[in-house]
Amino acid sequence: MLTELLRELVAIDSVNPDLVPGAKGEAEVAGHCARWLSRAGLDVALQEAAPGRPNAVGVLEGSAPGRTLMLCGHIDTVGVEGMAAPFTPEERGGRLYGRGSQDMKGGVAAMMEAARRVKDRWKAGRLIVACVADEECESLGAQAVVKTWTADAAVVTEPTDLTVAVTHKGFAWMEVETRGRAAHGSRPAEGRDAILRIGRVLARLEALDADLSRRPADPLTGPPSLHASMISGGREWSVYPDRARLRYERRTVVGETDASVDAELEALLAALRAADPELEIEGRRVTSRPPYALDPAHELPARLGALARARGAAAPVAGMSFWTDAAILGEAGIPSVLFGPGGAGLHSVEEYVTLADVETCAAVLADLAVEYCGIKS
Repeated sequence: MLTELLRELVAIDSVNPDLVPGAKGEAEVAGHCARWLSRAGLDVALQEAAPGRPNAVGVLEGSAPGRTLMLCGHIDTVGVEGMAAPFTPEERGGRLYGRGSQDMKGGVAAMMEAARRVKDRWKAGRLIVACVADEECESLGAQAVVKTWTADAAVVTEPTDLTVAVTHKGFAWMEVETRGRAAHGSRPAEGRDAILRIGRVLARLEALDADLSRRPADPLTGPPSLHASMISGGREWSVYPDRARLRYERRTVVGETDASVDAELEALLAALRAADPELEIEGRRVTSRPPYALDPAHELPARLGALARARGAAAPVAGMSFWTDAAILGEAGIPSVLFGPGGAGLHSVEEYVTLADVETCAAVLADLAVEYCGIKS
């Protein structure tokens, strides 16, 4: 049943329309999750995170007092350019291939199946299964969930190779624009090349990235970093470009904030202006998400790790380099960890999840739900 559910989820196109204009979004897959959870015996609600883009949330309510555990996973995916058959799940060598199989419909299937397995023996507390929209862009789904539901703890079933992740990096999307003067390519005295001036920014960013790599690293996530993401400018071959725009991503670690990243950019721009008072340049932070950390000694990772090891997983405590909805849940006061199946190829043209890991993940989550929620709050 678990592999069948996973195949059904992968077969549904749920590409995020904020990443790929015109993409289908989460409505169909959310509806499928809602129907499946309802058949499994959960009370189900569809919650609109954005117009036409719902979350599917299922709840198990015990007859006795206990704690509340949330299992959370996103149902949107990135685009499929370059993939031959992204929504035709294919099983080979113990792996299931297809867009979203690893990121993160494998984890979503595991948490849904965990809820089904515990339904008939559910005694105490509350289990919330949140299948959320839009994690791949702005996490509108998780933001909507925490406005309506809360929990004593949460597991986000991102692909962690069955490690228990207690921390992850954040990110900031930054934009820099230089202005020049348009002129015919044969008249250099009249033109000012905005693209060449962006080159100065790139040189400074390369030096900054090297400096970041030398800073004391977070023991679980490593050092902060940055990379140039997109660059644009110019009108035609024979015209000096009057504008150029660079977008770069800054990956942040615990201790770094929006204010510190903004100050870093302002210092870079100030140095460039000081070197060339005629330089016209501006920069800004477009959007950002914070890093997240939970004390490894917290009860949740300890319990989860012990249950995972009892099921044969090594389950070390780890940190993740990517951003997740755990930060949204954490900001809402819900202690959260990441725990999900392994695989490879997230965001690439060949993506797969390891089916044995999906099964182990489901079993461990079921064990955790019964044990954790059965303890009175």
